[in-house]
Formats: sequence, C-alpha cells, structure tokens
Amino acid sequence: MLLLTTLLSGCGALRLVYGQAPELVYWWLDGYVDFDSTQSEKVRDDLARYADWHRATQLPDYAQLLVRAQAQVLSPDPVTPAAVCRWYQDVFSRSAPLIERGLPAAADAVMQFTPDNLKHIQRKYEKVNAKFRDEYLQPDPKDRLEAAVDRVVDRTESLYGRLDGPQKERIAKLVAASPFDPDMWFAERQQRQRDTLATLRSLLAAKAPPDQVQAGLRTLVARLQQSPREAYREYDERLKAYNCMVGAEVHNGMTREQRQEAAKRLKGWADDFRAMSAAR
Repeated sequence: MLLLTTLLSGCGALRLVYGQAPELVYWWLDGYVDFDSTQSEKVRDDLARYADWHRATQLPDYAQLLVRAQAQVLSPDPVTPAAVCRWYQDVFSRSAPLIERGLPAAADAVMQFTPDNLKHIQRKYEKVNAKFRDEYLQPDPKDRLEAAVDRVVDRTESLYGRLDGPQKERIAKLVAASPFDPDMWFAERQQRQRDTLATLRSLLAAKAPPDQVQAGLRTLVARLQQSPREAYREYDERLKAYNCMVGAEVHNGMTREQRQEAAKRLKGWADDFRAMSAAR
C-alpha cells in the first residue's frame, strides 16, 4: 500500500492522473526512445487500447484489494511481518497480466526501433543515473541517511497522515538499521540497463519475428524482476524481509485516528477505481 501511495495523493488527483495516463506514459516512453512521427502514432494508439483494457479489467480488482486493505488497517490486531510480505506478493502478482497484455504492442514498437532510438535510450540512462546519484548516493553518510528517512516518512504520511515526533524517530532508527545498500542497488540498476540495451540490440540485429521478440522481452522482464545474480537475489530477499518487519512495526505504532485516516484514504481510492471502471 505504501508503494501505491507514492503515486496517489488524493481522490481527485487519482482520477485526473488516471484519465491522462495514456498521454503521460507516452511522454515518459518518448523521453527514453524519442519516437519519430510514424512510431509515435502507433505507440499512442496502442497505449489508448491498453488503457481501455486496463480500465475495464483491472480497476475492479484494484478496488477490491483496497477494500481488503481498509479492513486490515482498521483491525485492532497487530500486523505481522509475514502478513505484510503476503500483501507485497499479492500486489506484485498483479503485474503479470499487465506484462502479458502489453508484450505484443511492446514487441511491435521494439521491431521499429532504429540505432538512433537505442542511442537515445543510452543517453537517457545516463541522465536518470545522474539523478539517482543525487537522490540516493550523497557523499556524506548523514545526508544519505536523512534523505532515506525523509522518503519513508513522506510515504508513510501519504497513507496515515501526519506523524508525531516519536513516530518519526522510530522510523529513523528502523531506516538506519536497514540492510538497504544504495551502492549495490545502483550497480544492479546499471547492469539491468546494459542487459536491456544488449537484448534490444540482439533482437534488432537478428531481425527476429514478432513471436521471438515477445519471447525475448518476456525473458528480459523476468531478469529485471528477479536478478540472475545470486548475490543480489540474496540481498534482495534480506531487504524484503526487513521491509516487511518495518511495515508491520510502523503500522502497529499508528494511533486509532491515523488508522482511520488510512482507511478513509483507501476507501476514497477504491471508490475512484470503481467510478473510473464504470465510466468506460
């Protein structure tokens, strides 16, 4: 739920952003690929069809998920780390149909890539990596920790509302003890970028047919979701387990009023999902 709330700041904002999603996603993709006019028209059409499918088939499920979350946050019983991990897996599992639905259009787009498109992706990676360094790899360890604490506090407040001093202090201690390693994450991030570019170049050089391009992209996505590098997989599992513990402890430390605020926000988002789905 905290992952979702990084994108959601209120009911009106959710409807506004979702209504503009095809255009927003197009501009995000174009920032990486720099589509020409022919590519642009095809991608826009595919995104519009994808949005129609998503609105009709996925939003009702999201609404039900949020209804379950409302009951969870209002329960007086303590939340366990295992329960938080189950929520994570439940949310993550919803990416599978999104990926499968998008693969044919993604393959069509990739088959039209040019060397200039790939060069643009490379340059975009360099820009986003520079931003990553600024946000996560501050030279001073104190600045790095402070930024990490601020991120977690902001995400928590986006669901539960304002935190008090002791709650923020507890979050700061939990973040300080976290196994999160931004340097390791950055190295993995760069490896995945190289993997993506190498895969795209290989598919284009082979002039692979659509089914092979889809298969190549599906395999690439699998590697992006779970690293083929054992050391990183082990690190990722440790981090997930710790974050589940943090999620449970933070929630259990919320007041009755904060839990009610979280339930109110979850209800608003669920209502929005239902309304948007019905408006198709």
